[in-house]
Amino acid sequence: LFDSVYPFYPQQRKAFVFDVSTIIVIVVFLTFACSFLLIIPGIRGRVRLYWTLRVLLSLVVGVVIVAVQFTGDWETGWVKANTSYKSFSRALVKADIGLHVGLGGVNVTLTGNPVSQINETINYNEHFAWRFGADYDHSYSEGLERGLPSPILYVAEKFTKQSPCGMHRQYRISSHYASATLWVAFCTWLISNMLFSMPVLVYGGYMLLVTGAFMVFSLLSFSTVRNSPMCPIQFGIATLRTGYGGSFWLTLVTGLLCFVAGITVVALHYFNLDLLKTFFDLHEDKAEEYQEMTEVYINPHFVNEGL
Repeated sequence: LFDSVYPFYPQQRKAFVFDVSTIIVIVVFLTFACSFLLIIPGIRGRVRLYWTLRVLLSLVVGVVIVAVQFTGDWETGWVKANTSYKSFSRALVKADIGLHVGLGGVNVTLTGNPVSQINETINYNEHFAWRFGADYDHSYSEGLERGLPSPILYVAEKFTKQSPCGMHRQYRISSHYASATLWVAFCTWLISNMLFSMPVLVYGGYMLLVTGAFMVFSLLSFSTVRNSPMCPIQFGIATLRTGYGGSFWLTLVTGLLCFVAGITVVALHYFNLDLLKTFFDLHEDKAEEYQEMTEVYINPHFVNEGL
């Protein structure tokens, strides 16, 4: 206590909507998309539609691969509970407690129901990072020193290294491998785009398949935490249960999209190469290809020699 006052924030942190890094990634890819839309009127005929479809689909895949690295909803869970709000206090509050697990750490949210209770505004969001270079236990210790609400500290404590639950090791290692495989998928996505700009379309299709495979590998890596027994997060009779979040399913859908696109390109290469070249604007005009020469110049020396 400090002068008989509990140590809390001078101003509560509000629940987040988007992470700043996610917004930056989305803005960068939207800039590329808008730049392309500005030049698309200069492309004539059906090729304009093909270019638009190819570029936008490619940008969607790229922005998903990068953005999900920074999102915090790979695994989410909510619970409504009557719980204590402050240490050394018997006061109970009605609140929604949320847990959001990302590849870089966990976010714990606490929202009052209603927001204003016991003469305070209950609307918190706290991030505890475990990426390389970040110390999760140090972040938790700082939360203790700042006097975070008890429900947030209780949930965050489950992921500390000293916790008997062992959840820190499970989630941290799985998240690191998932992040690494996604960066490999981003590299293969770049290579596929370079190959599609050259007359080696089938190899671009193969790289799309590799991109989808690495995205699926990242999902398998993250899902390994489900194979270990989960430590219960209990608030009275209410239990906080988690399930796969939006980023997990978005990565799965994008990986399947890469598989479909890659298989389509490879199949067209072997069964309808002309259609594939037309779609990628690499089809040569047969009229020009087989155009007969109107004038022929012959060296008289070779004619006289009988050659």
